[in-house]
Amino acid sequence: MLNCKQATELMSQEQDRPLTLSERIGLRLHVWICIGCDNYRRQMNVLRAACRRFGGWDGH
Repeated sequence: MLNCKQATELMSQEQDRPLTLSERIGLRLHVWICIGCDNYRRQMNVLRAACRRFGGWDGH
């Protein structure tokens, strides 16, 4: 099982590269049981969407 530090590192990495199957499963399980990391992931998604909308960022 991932700890919070490992989970947040993977959340950051998934913005730049595809995660492996085991990484995705581990992250999904961790976020499922950890409300803090679930909130962090949601915040990252909001920020990414805002950057795309207002900054012309296309995700690459």
